[in-house]
Amino acid sequence: MKKILMVVTSHKALENTDSTTGLWIGEFTDPYYVFKDEGYSIEIASPMGGKPPIDPMSKLTEHITSSNRRFQDDEVAQNALNTTKILSEVSAKNYDALFFPGGHGPLFDLASNHDSGKLILEFIESNKPVASVCHGPAALIKAAEIEPDLLKGKRVTGYSNLEEKMSLKMDNIPYTLENRLKELGGEYHTASAPFLSHVEVDGLLITGQNPLSAEPTAKALVDFWNN
Repeated sequence: MKKILMVVTSHKALENTDSTTGLWIGEFTDPYYVFKDEGYSIEIASPMGGKPPIDPMSKLTEHITSSNRRFQDDEVAQNALNTTKILSEVSAKNYDALFFPGGHGPLFDLASNHDSGKLILEFIESNKPVASVCHGPAALIKAAEIEPDLLKGKRVTGYSNLEEKMSLKMDNIPYTLENRLKELGGEYHTASAPFLSHVEVDGLLITGQNPLSAEPTAKALVDFWNN
């Protein structure tokens, strides 16, 4: 049985606003149930451990998915998310793959978290896939700062500059993910229009562009082993 480690943000503050961010819940629940329905074992970690902040926008009716509704009735999954392991205490040797959901939080904590960066490189060095979606690929930033060749020439995606502008978040974040991935040598690609699903697979790296890409990104990880 495959064992997946999902790493979520512990950060909720945005810049220049009282509005908060955190984990985009659908980017957790969509992949979670893809993995669960495949019979995989799932564990969850975060930089601070315990209950992660949830982006309040992701709880609004227009963003609710079938997996969100399933999660609301799933006490086991809720307990797992509310009691995440401390990131510094987990090891790549205990898992088969790594998955980073988004929300704007990873731009602030996972992008500069040394434990996260080292963990990603441990997975890559062990020939194990690393998947991330929306702002989750921000976790690749620290890994690429530690190992500069990580993203060079690799096809990647993540929440785009245009999507940030359309979400009215440009004044609330320290940088854009698209720009940073390009600066680190990634070959950044997007869907043909904002907010459409888009996934890139390049070797052990699997990235999804936005919330609608969460389930397809998880399915791409499943396909990594099935193909």
